[in-house]
Amino acid sequence: MASIRTRVLALLAAGGAGVGIAVAPAQAETSRTTVVASGLDSPRLLSFSPDGDLYVAESGKGGSGPCATNPELGKMCFGYSGAITRVSPHGPDRRVVTGLPSLVGAEDAIGPMDVDVRGDRYVVSIGLGAPPDFRKKFGSGGAHLGTLLTGKLRHSEHSLLADIAAYEAKANPDRTDLDSNPAGISRRGGGYDVADAGGNSVVRTNRDGDVSKVAVLRPVPTTSAITMGPETIPAGFPQDAVPTSVVRGPDGALYISQLTGFPFQKGTSSIWRVEPGGHPKKWATGLTNVTDLAFDEDGHLYAVQIASEGLLKGPVGSLVRVKRGSSSHHTVVGGLTAPYGVAIDGDDAYVSTCSVCLGKGQVVRVSLD
Repeated sequence: MASIRTRVLALLAAGGAGVGIAVAPAQAETSRTTVVASGLDSPRLLSFSPDGDLYVAESGKGGSGPCATNPELGKMCFGYSGAITRVSPHGPDRRVVTGLPSLVGAEDAIGPMDVDVRGDRYVVSIGLGAPPDFRKKFGSGGAHLGTLLTGKLRHSEHSLLADIAAYEAKANPDRTDLDSNPAGISRRGGGYDVADAGGNSVVRTNRDGDVSKVAVLRPVPTTSAITMGPETIPAGFPQDAVPTSVVRGPDGALYISQLTGFPFQKGTSSIWRVEPGGHPKKWATGLTNVTDLAFDEDGHLYAVQIASEGLLKGPVGSLVRVKRGSSSHHTVVGGLTAPYGVAIDGDDAYVSTCSVCLGKGQVVRVSLD
């Protein structure tokens, strides 16, 4: 079950060693973008609170350990550098939550992935990107990897809301190898829908922390052969689905984005729609390595592609407006360095960029006019 972490393997294959620190910024269409936050550590998904404040999850920069070898990412060290930052329209941005679990290796950070703030309380998803048992290698702190955590803004304490990785270990919804990486979250009633990118599934938690299956996304076959140096990956090769984000549409249905796993073929990502109690159905096709979704006030759907040409060609992505039932979509802005999350307020979209950069991540405002 390849997870979001597998983009690193693609970048390495493209010669981008040390991506998490040294990825080169692309040249965005600056006439449409304005930097509103900077200096972030691997910023991922972001959202507006009901009060109108914008918050972004920072996956952090790990720490001094314990350290362990991830089967795909190599040596990773644990720390409490994950954070939630409030993006301020006036004055400096503030880390309103610090001390969240984070892992870092030579290529990437894993930690806070998405955040939902209501009043002075938050819920944050914490990634894992590995089999559930992997977290045991990091001592007591590792127990909160692969979970949803909750707490109060500007307070150091947090507590477990739901253990997504434990559910993967118990239920294994897609019936393949065990892997969990909670990513996008969407509040529904007293609980949350969660895109488990490692588990190829969307699950739901209730207010008591119980977890149940909502939907499973199946592997996505490549549409043509792909040549990688001396090797050729044949057409029909099964890419993992890798759901990255789940949002509730104006029609009440859930909409799910997908990255797709190795070899991350261009044009093979879809947007899936799930009615309550139903099965996933394709809503739009022809997208590439999608990491997040957001609806505007008029019901138009926007998607972030972390790599518009596919991750094997590097993390230069875009924000696109998705056309229902189509495989052709309108690019709002391209040339973004490793974009990841999107949140919309009126005629502006806010996109996290340089999402694999330590200390160099940003949030940019994009005009949708």
